[in-house]
Amino acid sequence: MFDTFIRKIKLIVHDETLRERVLFVLGALVVFRLLAAIPIPGINIAALENFLSGNQLVALLNVFSGGGFSNLSIMMIGVSPFITASIIMQLMSVLSPSLKAMYQEEGDAGRMRFTQYSRYLTVPLAFMQAFGFLILLQQNGTVPATDFLHTLTNVMVIAAGALLLMWIGELITEFGVGNGVSLLIFAGIVAAIPSSVSQFIFSFDVSQLPAYIGFAAVALLIVAGVVYVTEAERPIPVTYARRVRGTKVLGGVSTYLPLRVNQAGVMPIIFALSILLFPQMIATFLSKSAIAIVASAASWVVSVLANQWVYGALYFGLVFIFTFFYTAITFEPHQIAKNLQKNGAFIPGVRPGGTTADYLGNIITRITLVGALFLGFLAVLPLILQGATGITAVTIGGTALLIVVSVVLDVVKKIDAQTSIREY
Repeated sequence: MFDTFIRKIKLIVHDETLRERVLFVLGALVVFRLLAAIPIPGINIAALENFLSGNQLVALLNVFSGGGFSNLSIMMIGVSPFITASIIMQLMSVLSPSLKAMYQEEGDAGRMRFTQYSRYLTVPLAFMQAFGFLILLQQNGTVPATDFLHTLTNVMVIAAGALLLMWIGELITEFGVGNGVSLLIFAGIVAAIPSSVSQFIFSFDVSQLPAYIGFAAVALLIVAGVVYVTEAERPIPVTYARRVRGTKVLGGVSTYLPLRVNQAGVMPIIFALSILLFPQMIATFLSKSAIAIVASAASWVVSVLANQWVYGALYFGLVFIFTFFYTAITFEPHQIAKNLQKNGAFIPGVRPGGTTADYLGNIITRITLVGALFLGFLAVLPLILQGATGITAVTIGGTALLIVVSVVLDVVKKIDAQTSIREY
């Protein structure tokens, strides 16, 4: 295995095209990290640290932005506007048949137009999120209250940072290796690890050594489980009917249709985070209202969401629901059955057409149940580990861990595909 790894590294070095792509990704990530270190002026560091430590959702948003939220950099909201826009477009595709046809039936051209609409929607969302977070931070005393002109300037700078980051992600996707947005989130997560490790070293307690060992063992098992479930798939046998065209005999080949256990990837967790973050931000904003009833109701919502048991239950439930929802959007049994029938393929023992669609639908429902439970467990994993060991593990918790593993596996596969083409 080590020899194979060394051989692949040598191929990357000697393959000019692949080497340029990898160097482009590294350069783009360096630019992202430099921009994430540029803060907006006038920050109360102590109040910001208290705000981050008391808000798990915002702390996780800070991890996704590569620490940009912890110093209120121009990249403080990261790629969250683009992710939110993508979520809204996916939801709209359920309600609009034309959008659904564009995404699923019009091929690459339709998906490019679908993505372009997501980019357009990102612009107003970036301004809305920048304004909302600035007002929220001003109410908490993290950012000093300023006049309208200064606030508008900060909003434009933060929104422009989010749009610039979206553009960098698109460039990575086009000229680099892997998905650009995923790689930016990956870079943000990895960038937070050194500070977490140093904090762990300074707070090391010998009396907690058994807890540390148990935590490390559980972390290794979870990493292995994430890799296994991410790569797990259910193969559906498919046979192509034998056809005669002129003097040639076509078909008669048996293959399989791979159905992934984790068909939805990390999107359900991101969906759930967006849904949980929005009401919490609105409630925190309204808790300072001059209307007593509104302020009281908003404060109650904030206190309820601050309860770890309630937060964990809502998080698990939303991830579970969104896993089925996103799988239903991205996997269309009727369309797959139609394509199989058009190409003269069938599943042995299953009639083509509607029966094949029902068969695929039943299988995807059963394996999605396993994937939904697994994603829900990963989502509440930091809460479980923190309750069992007392160690805060947001940076290596479920969401971050799944993103890191998924991105690494995706990049390795793409590099391996490029090196395989060169070998041939």
